[in-house]
Amino acid sequence: MIARLFGAALALIVGTAAQARHTVPDRSPEGLAYRAQPLTTEIFLADPSAHVFNGRIYVYGSHDIDAPPADDQPGKGYAMRDYVVLSMDRIGGPVTQHPTAFTLEDVPWAVRQLWAPDAAEKDGRYYLYFPAKDREGVFRIGVAVGDRPEGPFRPQPQPIPGAFSIDPSVFIDDDGAAYLFFGGIHGGQLQRWATGAYDPAAGDTDLGRPDQPALTPKVARLTDDMLGLAEPVRDAVIVDADGKPLLGGDLDRRFFEAAWMHKHGGLYYLSWSTGETHLLAYGTATTPYGPFTYRGTILLPVQGWTTHHSIVEVDGRWRLFFHDTQLSNRNNLRSAKVLDLTHEADGAIRTLDPFIREP
Repeated sequence: MIARLFGAALALIVGTAAQARHTVPDRSPEGLAYRAQPLTTEIFLADPSAHVFNGRIYVYGSHDIDAPPADDQPGKGYAMRDYVVLSMDRIGGPVTQHPTAFTLEDVPWAVRQLWAPDAAEKDGRYYLYFPAKDREGVFRIGVAVGDRPEGPFRPQPQPIPGAFSIDPSVFIDDDGAAYLFFGGIHGGQLQRWATGAYDPAAGDTDLGRPDQPALTPKVARLTDDMLGLAEPVRDAVIVDADGKPLLGGDLDRRFFEAAWMHKHGGLYYLSWSTGETHLLAYGTATTPYGPFTYRGTILLPVQGWTTHHSIVEVDGRWRLFFHDTQLSNRNNLRSAKVLDLTHEADGAIRTLDPFIREP
């Protein structure tokens, strides 16, 4: 009797797990083959932030859930409530889905929307930086601390003073200095901070000034304990080849969200999403503060509205982690993927196409 009950329970567990896996379409709705496949079909994981810790690859991202779209607040349909970490010992190898790193209920100051996070390590401790809305509906940036790369993480009782908006990412330079980049317009509320203080009357999109300099990501060096900002926040200004700031109406090039920094060949590479035009763009500078001269496009539009990424060196090869909607064809249910990235001899990044376009 016990054996039969055990067998039935095991069958139920296996069946439930099998149902959790999502079907993987061979081609896009337009009939195009995908250049990369999802890292996992068990969950939806977007905005992948990849790092190599202790010789293993860890991917932190937004854990998408099935939430109805809402019009009363931009982006409210992205209603994530926890963080889940993926890891693998090599690109293309088996992917481990770790237990929940922490939940919305674990964050004393947050009430909704755990959006795109990033992670960093210092002196054997791990830090997960994340945005969430507080009780007034304002996006703040918090940090959680853990003893292992996969967590669990313990959120600090208050958000980081001086940090705001969304999409935190951490860059650690060769000298050990750590820099926090953050910001995003539209649902990310960066336009509401244009004066230095939060102004809800500033609108739901951008500044509405297409002929004026565009809003830029923010950057500040982190304190030694990785829990706060060591200096006032600066603009990470993005300029054209003539040194002029990109304009708000330059939708193919200007910053929308998802700032990421990596360093290659002595240059600092800032990359970002252009939002409405669905490109990953980049610029280079000789300091982590910029200004960053626009250089081109890293990734052409993926399937789905959003595009968000990370760039990391793994075993001597550069990789681009990104997401699309191959598994769901729904903008708020996205899957993380990875492709090889190539830096050209002149420092340019070779443009990638997420699809295989047959001649």
